[in-house]
Amino acid sequence: MKIGKMIKTAGSTIKGLAKLVLLGRKVDWYGVDAEGDTLIVMGNGPSLADSLRENADVFERMPLLAVNFAANTDEFFALRPRYYLMADPVFFNCGTNDNVDLLWKNIERVNWRMTLFVPNGQVVKPMNGVEIRRFNFVGIEGAGWLRHFAYAHKLGMPRPRNVLIPSIMAGIWMGYKNIYITGADHSWTKTLDVNEHNEVVSVQPHFYCDNDAEHKRVASVYKNIRLHELLLSFHIAFKAYFDVEEYARHIGVNIYNATPGSFIDAFERRSL
Repeated sequence: MKIGKMIKTAGSTIKGLAKLVLLGRKVDWYGVDAEGDTLIVMGNGPSLADSLRENADVFERMPLLAVNFAANTDEFFALRPRYYLMADPVFFNCGTNDNVDLLWKNIERVNWRMTLFVPNGQVVKPMNGVEIRRFNFVGIEGAGWLRHFAYAHKLGMPRPRNVLIPSIMAGIWMGYKNIYITGADHSWTKTLDVNEHNEVVSVQPHFYCDNDAEHKRVASVYKNIRLHELLLSFHIAFKAYFDVEEYARHIGVNIYNATPGSFIDAFERRSL
């Protein structure tokens, strides 16, 4: 290992240890176990619409994990996903966003067995039929022994730039041996632009249609973000998937990317 890389790894390990001590908390996942060998994680990318149409029978018979605003769609109530995960703080800021308020009203309507995964520290009121489990939304980098220790004990995960990271880790922690990823297009660079006011425009389409309120919220989020900052964020996300894949291989878990046209290059491609 080159000296420069050794120094960088040492620095990341020290930082990771500090985060582990300061932010890592024991979480209780008692009773949340894999129901079979295979889990399908449903990202909200535009390709999910085609996957749902072309592989309806697969989605109907397999355990599913949905994310983010999926509960605001008809597909959510048709598919009745076994698991649901939210990570972004915006989803826990009720009373300030109509789409978020609708999301929680829809989750309260769930009349099937569903486990909801949320970050440690976020306040979520109890709901009938919805089992709440918490995870440490803490990105851990550094030496392999540190990362694997944190991942194995649910104390942290690869840097969670995207909700897909904690979703895959949740599948691993529950004991699923085969995790298929759908709706994870991640083709953001195709729609990336900079307007005449030097404002970065990042369009991230979903399999459902975002309303005007959500478009305005996203535009406000990106208003003060510079292009180099956004590209670095993309780098963090795509690199983290390689950390997930490395850990999955280490413990004998298979992660398959079943998203047509996905930009994620870390996982083996395999159709549903």
